[in-house]
Formats: sequence, C-alpha cells, structure tokens
Amino acid sequence: MFTTQFDKIAEALAEGELVCIFPEGKLTRDGELWPFRRGIERIIATSPVPVLPMSLNGLWGSRFSRQAEGKKPLGKLWSRITLRVGTPLVPSEVSAERVEREVRAPLSHSPSGQT
Repeated sequence: MFTTQFDKIAEALAEGELVCIFPEGKLTRDGELWPFRRGIERIIATSPVPVLPMSLNGLWGSRFSRQAEGKKPLGKLWSRITLRVGTPLVPSEVSAERVEREVRAPLSHSPSGQT
C-alpha cells in the first residue's frame, strides 16, 4: 500500500504526537513568507486537532537560508532566532488563509519583517 506524508501525519496525530509543518511548501528565496498552501486544511479534515500558529524569525541571512547561496557557503555564523507562538485555533477555525494571517501578524511588527 502506498503511504503518503498525509497518512504519516494522520498516524502521528492519532498517536498523540505533535506535528510541525511549514505550510508554505518550500523554502523562501527572498526572506519573505510565501502564500500558505492548503495542505493544512487536508490534515485538519482527516485529523481535527487544534493548530498552534508559530513563526521562526531571524533565519534569513543565517547559514540555513538561501540568501548567500553561491556567495558565502556558511552565511552568518551567529544569528538571533526567535520563535513566536500564537493563540491555538480550534479545527473549525483552521484554513490556510487564517493560519497565514496569524503567522504574519507579529511579523508586521518585527524590525526586519523577515523570517
């Protein structure tokens, strides 16, 4: 039987595990958030669990970003990274657009506005 990542997520959630996803579906090439994709809605349709919106800030320009791709192989050696945690959303409140708004809201108040 063919097992998808969605199946693995549903199984982990059924077992009471926490699952972290990046709803953009790809890494940023410019430090800005990409539009959120609808995979989160598919997950919630199968496994109606609360969603905790979070954002990682300060990664752009670090060795883990693509900012220095092809220029400096290591990027910045040290970077201040913050994790912002929003208010949990009940399954009936979850949509790609809603989670994206919740994640973007604190970013609009950050000094750089970049992730």
